[in-house]
Amino acid sequence: MSGKNTFVKDLVPGRPVDDLFVIADAKSGQAKNGPFWTLTLEDASGAVEARIWSPASQTYQDIRPGALVRVTGMAGSYRDKTQISVDRLEFLPDEELAPLLPLFTASSAVPPEELLAELEALCRDAIRHAPWRRFCRKVLTDPEVRSRLLAAPGAKSVHHAYVGGLLEHTLSVCGLVRAIGGRYPALDMDTLLPAAAFHDLGKAWELSSGFPRDYTDPGRLLGHIVLGMEILEPFFRKAKDLDPELILHFKHIMVSHHGEYAFGSPKRPKTPEAFVLHFADNIDAKLNQTLGIFADDEPEAAWSPYVRTLERYLYNPRRAPRQDEAKKPEDKGATQCLLPLKA
Repeated sequence: MSGKNTFVKDLVPGRPVDDLFVIADAKSGQAKNGPFWTLTLEDASGAVEARIWSPASQTYQDIRPGALVRVTGMAGSYRDKTQISVDRLEFLPDEELAPLLPLFTASSAVPPEELLAELEALCRDAIRHAPWRRFCRKVLTDPEVRSRLLAAPGAKSVHHAYVGGLLEHTLSVCGLVRAIGGRYPALDMDTLLPAAAFHDLGKAWELSSGFPRDYTDPGRLLGHIVLGMEILEPFFRKAKDLDPELILHFKHIMVSHHGEYAFGSPKRPKTPEAFVLHFADNIDAKLNQTLGIFADDEPEAAWSPYVRTLERYLYNPRRAPRQDEAKKPEDKGATQCLLPLKA
């Protein structure tokens, strides 16, 4: 089997496709001219939709997500998004995927091991209340917690949907929480920061980290908020030095971080700290999603395709040049600003 040469990010409408991909999702449908398949193909650079039309579609009675396939067809465009029209799928043995996994697994720009070390340092250095500091250390040094955090995506598809995504999202939320805390000194940051660090811990059990990336049975039946509370409960029982009232507040911050019942939140925020985590979580998720849509686009203003999860089109506006990118006038030497000094 030859290696992989063309990635999703390299696909150009109008050019043929003949390369390896992993099937992330597969659904059958019925059109006027016969049955068809809608596939989501993935590699380390992203995902692309593919269609197998009749009569070629009738060759495949079952298409299993997670399979490694060689795709032959043509790249096209549908509703301003690249789409592959598939002529042929060649299914390759599962054992051939393992040595090529880095080619098909999108990962955070910073290695997950470094992200986890950063989260540990944050909890060690920024939390002043010693019992909370010890609690965080116990959780983050647990072997199972560590192994799951290192592999976990932040979501199935909407935001941070890649290995290391959960850690990346967690650190972003912690950073936002700290920034807000600097503005409002009355906040209990020593309880809020641990809650921010572990608010999505259950996602490491809710979602599978390999192929296909999907919800686990506990994830579908309980959800990541309940799973997170279950995972942390043994650590709470052992934390004899933690005030029960602080633990109660921590739990409320965690269970209310989705904000509204309609968004799967068991409770709505009822403390300032709970509101802070809810908004910080929402800000990071929305910005990761919206900035990612235009990440590879030209800087000229453009509209996105319709974003179903946000129920709107997104606009990519022209932005003011950054200071380091702006053209500077001819430099005739350093300019000094001389101000009178107080005696």
